Amino acid sequence: QVQLVESGGGLVQAGDSLRLSCAASGRTFTSYDMGWFRQAPGKERELVARISSWGGNTVYADSVKGRFTISRDNAKNTVDLQMNSLKPEDTAVYYCNAQNPLISTINYWGQGTQVTVSS
Repeated sequence: QVQLVESGGGLVQAGDSLRLSCAASGRTFTSYDMGWFRQAPGKERELVARISSWGGNTVYADSVKGRFTISRDNAKNTVDLQMNSLKPEDTAVYYCNAQNPLISTINYWGQGTQVTVSS
């Protein structure tokens, strides 16, 4: 069992930066690929960025490449999402996700944190 708690959301203006953080409980943090997803009103949840269990591989949505950076600290059981040059279309609830890389049905979600970007 993994519990995830996100923090760092808020209201910012277009062009600003924001850093989201996700704290994970449990002793098996390195067993999971970690990801950030987002869901805007009326839209499906989508992958924003993912990082492999030891941080060697990262994947980004095309819409955030060059602006967002995902990182993890396995000693602290945290995964962060640095968001720069924010746009109004980045407005969404952002969710932290832990995914077992071998068994796709084993995954956990945080409660979400709201990010609102005003124009």
